[in-house]
Formats: sequence, structure tokens, C-alpha cells
Amino acid sequence: MGLLELLILAVGLAMDAFAVSICKGLSIRRLKLGHCLLVGLWFGAFQALMPTLGYFLGSTFAQLVQAIDHWIAFVLLLIIGGNMIREALSGGEEDEDLSPSLAAPGMFLLAVATSIDALAVGVTFAFLKVKIWAAVALIGVCTFVISAVGVKIGHVFGARFKSKAELFGGVVLVLIGAKILLEHLGLLPF
Repeated sequence: MGLLELLILAVGLAMDAFAVSICKGLSIRRLKLGHCLLVGLWFGAFQALMPTLGYFLGSTFAQLVQAIDHWIAFVLLLIIGGNMIREALSGGEEDEDLSPSLAAPGMFLLAVATSIDALAVGVTFAFLKVKIWAAVALIGVCTFVISAVGVKIGHVFGARFKSKAELFGGVVLVLIGAKILLEHLGLLPF
């Protein structure tokens, strides 16, 4: 997996956090730079932590499933991306995301919820033998920046970008999964 693919993957993974960040921005009356940085830090840290955990879990079992690893990567990314697309098209889930609180318990739950897909991606990283430290650093930094900007966008523009961000992220993950499978099957020339 090259740098461009990792960057696209990082942006795709950050879309759930971006959507929640927009909601946080909507709910904060007097937005300060610290609010943006705090939300970015929570989401960026968990988006880096979860694929690291997934990578080490996947590495433990990689030799047992090496013959079907490309199918596992494809299915995981298809499920994750499909779920993001479904949520974006359903237009729901405006509930707890609109809480203006940035307290640790609430942010912890949101950070875990928005990074579960990154755990599964970390498992696929193990199968694909991705350089994990560079990958998680890129994912964490991208998510930090995108989430911090999302708070500001939500504060300024409102909720109209939330579902579009989730839809974009889901499509990106599905396309990356399809590319991995097609490459392994020899159906892509590059």
C-alpha cells in the first residue's frame, strides 16, 4: 500500500470523526481554538490507537489466514464502508452527538465509536504487511486536522455536510477494499 493509498484511506477513516466534529461544532455556543484542538486530539489519538491494536491482533493470526487475507481485507472494508454509506443515506443519528460537552467520558465514547472501523483496518494492515508506525501516524494526524476543522465547519455552516462526509468516507473504504481484492486476483494492471 503506497503513500497516496494510505492518505486516501486516512481521509476515509476520518469521515466518521469529521461528521461527529461537525455536530460538536454545532452545539458549542462560543467556539474557541481549544475546543477544536481537544476534539481533534481525542479523535486523532483513537484513530491512531485502534489500527495499531488491530495490526498486532492481525499479526498474531496472519500466518493462519494468509491464503485468504485479501478476501478478509476486502470484506472488512466493504462492511465498514457499506455501513458508513448506509448511515449517510439514512440521515439519522443526530442524538448524543449534539451534546455540547467535551468532558472525557463523552468524548471517550465518541472517539471509540468513530474509530472501531480503524481497528478492522489495522487487522488488514497486518495481512498486507503495511509499515504500521508510518500508517498510524498519518491516520492520526489526518484525523486530528480533519476533526479540528470539522468543529469549526460545524460551528460556522451547520449540519448540511455531515451525511456527505460519511458517504464520501464509506465510498472510499469500499473502493480501497475492491482495489486490494482486484490487485491480488491479478485483475488490475497497476
